[in-house]
Amino acid sequence: RALSPRPAVAVRCQEGQLAVTVRRDLFGTGRPVRAAELSLGTASCLPLAPNPAQAFVTFVAALHECGSTLQVTPDSLIYRTTLYYKPTRSGNPLIVRATPAEVPIECHYPRRSNVSSGAVRPTWAPFRSTVAAEERLRFSLRLMDDDWSRERLSNGFQLGDSLRFQADVTSEGHVPLRLFVDHCVATASPDRSSSPRYAFIDLGGCLLDSRAEDTASAFVSPRPRPESLRFLLDAFKFAGDAGDLLYISCHLRVSPAGEAPNSRNKACSFSRASGLWAPLEGTAAICSCCDTGSCPSPG
Repeated sequence: RALSPRPAVAVRCQEGQLAVTVRRDLFGTGRPVRAAELSLGTASCLPLAPNPAQAFVTFVAALHECGSTLQVTPDSLIYRTTLYYKPTRSGNPLIVRATPAEVPIECHYPRRSNVSSGAVRPTWAPFRSTVAAEERLRFSLRLMDDDWSRERLSNGFQLGDSLRFQADVTSEGHVPLRLFVDHCVATASPDRSSSPRYAFIDLGGCLLDSRAEDTASAFVSPRPRPESLRFLLDAFKFAGDAGDLLYISCHLRVSPAGEAPNSRNKACSFSRASGLWAPLEGTAAICSCCDTGSCPSPG
């Protein structure tokens, strides 16, 4: 089924209120839900007067209304509420054709800057079922073909090949971002904490595999754009492992694009020509901790 151009549940976090827009075809099945089956918060606030001709139902409520809760953290004010879908029973009491759903919703506001409709970039995110996210950021990690023009169709490699990875982040209405790969681990099973395991990127952006002998592993310069990062990894397998599968798990992180790379936000490869760690961006000093293991925790 083709993806809908708009999300099933969209939220706008405004200065003093939030607006929730719900697609009538909530589950993408072609069967619209009734506006009367939707409510917001524990107070069961109702939507605005619905227009049957429209494909969306809209709720507008003050941040403190509808039974919402407030959490205060050192950096943020977080307002939480829930969108409820409570389907009416079918004519036959023996069967059920729809399942109730709860969609958690959050609005995040920074405590350390002025909050106004003109200054705040909302960090809201829609939620479906029990899946939650704090930002509308979409991260991806893909294997690319030899010229980086498209995603590689096959995930099979031979020893001696180079794996080309491209990490990306896309956002909607967010400030410009720069992407970093803090940590990547290879395992022989889907459990990233299983053994054997090999952390080939670690210490907040040090490509440790580039330090090994006879390897071409490295971050690729220049970036295609600030929100993308490419790196090469020489193919390998675990000694004594008869299997032919490797599972790669990576932790991707972003910082504001205007923030200069530093020892926390870095992409470092080992240069055999100079015998030193070299940064993709910034000065060589930000990579000096890759050998000592004293890199500060990313934050």
